[in-house]
Amino acid sequence: MNIDDDFKLDLSKIPSHVAIIMDGNGRWATEKGLPRHLGHQEGMKRVIDVVEAANDIGITNLTLYAFSTENWKRSKIEIDTLMNLLIIFIRKELRRLMKNNIKIIALGNIEQLPSNALAEVKRAVDKTKDNSGMVLNIALNYGSRTEIIDAIKKLVKDYDDGLININNINEDEFKRYLYTNGQPDPDLIIRTSGEQRLSNFLTFQSAYSELYFTDQYWPDFNKRSFFIAINDFQNRQRRFGGV
Repeated sequence: MNIDDDFKLDLSKIPSHVAIIMDGNGRWATEKGLPRHLGHQEGMKRVIDVVEAANDIGITNLTLYAFSTENWKRSKIEIDTLMNLLIIFIRKELRRLMKNNIKIIALGNIEQLPSNALAEVKRAVDKTKDNSGMVLNIALNYGSRTEIIDAIKKLVKDYDDGLININNINEDEFKRYLYTNGQPDPDLIIRTSGEQRLSNFLTFQSAYSELYFTDQYWPDFNKRSFFIAINDFQNRQRRFGGV
């Protein structure tokens, strides 16, 4: 696929799973002298762009870090804005997601979301559950440490109930208890805004992920930016501990 004259994407080397930490909405708005909620509104448009781009080039799993367990520390106004945008996104884009055969999965403890947002998320998950195309994971009230603790609790319960043999527990067995059960680990994790950390995101799953950091704020991260990140991934050598 031609993106521009500078490079081409090799469609035989498309990562199966790409995860994105969508960071910098508030700073984007602040630097432009705008209220933070306008940054989140602009960022929502980029979600649409990147989902389409990922689907177009054959990515099978796309995970978007939409709201972390730590984001509850933000102001009530900002939290309400984010939840309202989530509702708007689902209501506006669900038909298009269905048309493109995309399956939505919510990662995280979604039961703690406000009732109206929770209802829309559950509706989207249920509506798309039988779709067989790209899996779109939306990480909501997600924290990787919580995910791992939840996995341990479920594993211990299964052990107490005699459902598993402790000698059979290995990495693959443990993965069955994670929110991402049945999905490949992310090949590539992208973070926008210049920060260079994972911030409690997919800690277990990212052991061998390639990391890509860009100074662009999320509202400036468009389809071309996404393809540049994929191109960078394609030019790396992944050894997984080998030579």
